[in-house]
Formats: sequence, structure tokens, C-alpha cells
Amino acid sequence: MQSLLAPINHFLHCTTPDSWIDSARKPENLAVLLTDHLVCELKAAQSAMYLIRRYVVDEQSGTALLQWLKPYEDYTYRQQGDWTQLADIKLKKSMLPKADSNYGQELVDKMVLLIKEELHHFYQVLEMMQHYGIAYDKITSSRYARGMLRHVSTFEPNALIDKLICGAYIEARSCERFAKIAPFLDKPLADFYISLLRSEARHFEDYLSLAAKIANQDISDRVRFFGEIEAELILSPDPEFRFHSGAPV
Repeated sequence: MQSLLAPINHFLHCTTPDSWIDSARKPENLAVLLTDHLVCELKAAQSAMYLIRRYVVDEQSGTALLQWLKPYEDYTYRQQGDWTQLADIKLKKSMLPKADSNYGQELVDKMVLLIKEELHHFYQVLEMMQHYGIAYDKITSSRYARGMLRHVSTFEPNALIDKLICGAYIEARSCERFAKIAPFLDKPLADFYISLLRSEARHFEDYLSLAAKIANQDISDRVRFFGEIEAELILSPDPEFRFHSGAPV
């Protein structure tokens, strides 16, 4: 596990504060922890889908992506459908990038794989919630992702590059928190979080490599800029406990 964490910890500008771990390990916060984690898995899939639809595929392929995620969105946002049937949903169309995109195939390949993994993990979180007798109910989202995304450039290709860098930090922080909280959880959930770390540890590097390829120049200053913003969100006081929240007030 340490070999997986080393590049993640090197990339992040801070570690999760002990006060967040203290809150996350409280039994009374388990429902919020898992519920917000569930929504985070869907949002990660949605973000990857957005990048594919916005930047590299035609309308027909974009519609197929929307149809793929719709049952998950119906369950999460409208509380419709049977979650046990989500595992059988597959993408029904091959994603073909536009011919004039020099990064399209790589973005499609990496983001489609990421979506598949995130949706599988979404289902696994629901299984964990079932195991612990936690019924799904909607909760408010944290400040975390929007706190970074508000700094994204408004013109292209800088906007795409910034979104990819933000995605890298979100994925890296998730893995760091899986590792931080796992020792304090009971075995089924601890084992699950360690398995997610193993599965998702490369995601932040996929985002970064795409950002660097699209920029075709040094992006270290921009990566550092978002790293500082991300660390501030993690270390500063946060009145609301969530999977990516800051230091509890």
C-alpha cells in the first residue's frame, strides 16, 4: 500500500488533518461518510462523461453516455429505481473521437475506463450501506470540488487543462483518505476502502498526463496553483462533515 501512496502523498500539498479522521471514525457519522462517498463516485463518473461529451465525441456518442448514467442519476437525485439492477447496466455504444482531435482517443480510453470503475464502486458503496443498514437519502454536497472549480479558466484549452488538474487532485485526495480512515474502520469497510485505493491510485496520474499532453508545455505552475487551493480547502475549518470536507469546526 505504501508504494501506491507514495506518489499520491508527493502530489498532494497536505495530509488529511487528524480532526477529520476523528470525525470520520465516529459511528454516528458512518451514514454521512458512506452517503457522501456514494455521491462522490457518481460525480466522478459524471465529470469524466462531461469531458468526453464536451470535447471529443459526436452527439450520438454523447447521448449514449447520458443514457448510461441516467439510471444512476435517477436513483441518486430523484430516488427512483431499484439499485440492485444498476450492476447490469452497460455502455451500449463504442466511443469514437472526432477525427481532428490529437488527444481524443486517449481521453476517451482513459475516461470510459474511469467511468466504468466509478460506477462499479458506486454499486459497491450501496452494498456497504446495505450491509450496515443505512438507507440512502439525499444530503447536501460539500464545498470541496466547487471550491477548486471556481478557479478554472474561462477559455480553451486552458479550461480543459484546469478541469483535468482538478480531477487529479480530487482522485488523489480520495485515495489518501481511503488509506487514512481504513485503520479505524471495522474489517469489511476497511478492506473495501483499501481495495478502492488499489483500484483508483492511478486515476490522478491519468488526469495529469492528459492535461500535460493537451497543454503541450510545462503545467507545473498551474498544478501547484490548484494544489495550494486544494490544501486550503482540506485544512481550513469546515462546518459540514463530508468525505472531502475540511477540518471540522
